[in-house]
Amino acid sequence: MTVLAGKIAGARGGAFTTALIRAFVNFYGVNMQEAANPDIGSYASFNEFFTRPLREGARPFANADFLCPVDGAVSQFGRIHKDRIFQAKGHEYSTLALVGGDRQLAGLFEDGEFATIYLSPKDYHRIHMPCDGRLTRMIYVPGDLFSVNPTTARGVPNLFARNERVVCVFDGKDGPFVMVLVGATIVGSMATVWHGVVNPPRTADIREWRYDDKPVDIARGKEMGRFLLGSTVVMLFPKNTVNFNPDWKPERLVQLCEAMGTRRTDA
Repeated sequence: MTVLAGKIAGARGGAFTTALIRAFVNFYGVNMQEAANPDIGSYASFNEFFTRPLREGARPFANADFLCPVDGAVSQFGRIHKDRIFQAKGHEYSTLALVGGDRQLAGLFEDGEFATIYLSPKDYHRIHMPCDGRLTRMIYVPGDLFSVNPTTARGVPNLFARNERVVCVFDGKDGPFVMVLVGATIVGSMATVWHGVVNPPRTADIREWRYDDKPVDIARGKEMGRFLLGSTVVMLFPKNTVNFNPDWKPERLVQLCEAMGTRRTDA
């Protein structure tokens, strides 16, 4: 199903593509007035529409140290208890499993902070930086393709550590942080600005890229990647790094570049 959806989304089908996009916009209530190009008929493929950029000024930067990296809804956020991340009532998963089994990397976030944000089909699907960062590694972790909607998150154990994912490791002003792009059912691919499309190919083995000798610096609020059909982003921060926005709560709708949190000064 995922392969087929990817082929349809990438096809340049003329009138069929336009009709598909129009039906999607109407069904999900997509706000095309926020798009840099609001003309539905001008998109050559569904993927081109789905990864559409926003118009200038649509998402002003909040006065905050950490910005929300996407449009979506808060799934969960808060403290990592030793190495356990809260998924939903009755479900936790480990940082070790999330990052693909790298014990040294996972250890950097023991008792740290995390935030999980779900992108629904109607949302803007580019992912931006919560703060300045220098890319050090990217890890592709193969896995399942469960849906990642709130209902599935409440029902599937270890969901975000079981699904296919791309783990992006950065160094920032406050130390290392991780952004995990989680795949899902009919997510055709995930891409980053420095690499392009990461999947496909979908391999059975973990793949890794290191950037020690070719640093990639991305500023706060700038695009770092995108989903071709929607999914979830999980962020990990070290202990005593972030005080989350007090207005945040599970299932709250959030927008790109609103305040996610401030730098902790009480550590």
